[in-house]
Amino acid sequence: MGSLYTAAASYLDARAHGGRWLVRLEDVDVPRVVPGSAAGILATLEQFGFEWDGEVVCQSTRSALYLEALEALRSRGLTFDCSCSRAQLADEERYPGYCRAAPLVAGAPTAIRLIVEPGHVQFSDRIQGMFRQDVAAAIGDLVLRRRDQLFAYLLAVVVDDAAQGVTHIVRGADLLDNTPRQIYLQRRLQLATPSYAHVPVLIEADGRKLAKSARSVRADAAAAVAPDAPQARIAILDVSDIALSRPAKKKRRAKEARGSKRKAKRPAKANAPTKKSKKARTSKKSARPKGNAKAKAKKSGKRRRPAKPK
Repeated sequence: MGSLYTAAASYLDARAHGGRWLVRLEDVDVPRVVPGSAAGILATLEQFGFEWDGEVVCQSTRSALYLEALEALRSRGLTFDCSCSRAQLADEERYPGYCRAAPLVAGAPTAIRLIVEPGHVQFSDRIQGMFRQDVAAAIGDLVLRRRDQLFAYLLAVVVDDAAQGVTHIVRGADLLDNTPRQIYLQRRLQLATPSYAHVPVLIEADGRKLAKSARSVRADAAAAVAPDAPQARIAILDVSDIALSRPAKKKRRAKEARGSKRKAKRPAKANAPTKKSKKARTSKKSARPKGNAKAKAKKSGKRRRPAKPK
């Protein structure tokens, strides 16, 4: 259920600005894809009345594009081969550059990493405001192709966003710190940077994401009791009984406090119109789903990307 909040936020944002809403199945990590998950994602979107533009794109069929981008970086001396395994790097907070000169273990399987130079990447998020990160200090050199020869999601998503003409991305705030590394790669590939909006993540009182809590329900079960599709897209944004991630929660409380003061100062008017129901009040609060085959929705003009399914 949590993934529908992100989908609804991006869908409504795209339609409100006359943009296209694109769906992409992010199944680049083929061994982890659950059979039937892609069909389940699309069926759920259809049940709730989401209508995407254009064909559904699957990352598992786009290896040629990723290889082309990788070779462009290698030809400019921006990558290196790395033999380090996850076990070897388990105690490191960031990649320390062990293999920049040459792989430490000759003849071992190697990943391909992007050389990351020191310096801050800064961008203005439409919801979260200014955000900056020194990718080199926080992460180190970035993996673009894994030791098992599968392309990294980082490379795939950056290449696909550009290839599909994505201009606006709406997704969960839990992915905010992933954005600077994507922007860094965009710049190395000389690609345009989209506009980003990271919506608050729905959480329980104990801090767990709604998608991982006991109250999370299957989307198809929710659809069985959902009203007509257009209203359903708005109704799933009513999160009055669910906590929000801290930044959004504070803003919401401040807004409610201001509203209370106004009510105390203004006497009620005769024949005043009745309040709109909660279903009519929409706010962009969403969660990103967890899953193996991930649906990503975006819009050219104003757009968004959906989430990872279970």
